[in-house]
Amino acid sequence: MNIIAWVILGLIAGAIAKAIYPGHQGGGILATMILGIVGAFVGGSLFTFLNTGTLALTATSFSIGGFIVAIIGAMIAIFIWGLVTRSAA
Repeated sequence: MNIIAWVILGLIAGAIAKAIYPGHQGGGILATMILGIVGAFVGGSLFTFLNTGTLALTATSFSIGGFIVAIIGAMIAIFIWGLVTRSAA
């Protein structure tokens, strides 16, 4: 998957994850896109690890399962980002 597809997937996954995740998350469209892209990598890597047992930095694909994994990964990234920003402030 090329970088434009990752950006599109990250934007969609980040927006859906922010809508699902409870509470208020700061940041605008850029933060949503970055957290979505990070989430796609986190979710894809976690999915690859659970399936194969090897840790590899991979992104998800354009499929229903890929979107779900990217959304879950983006929610994990939002959670971690919330922990980091709360402890720093």
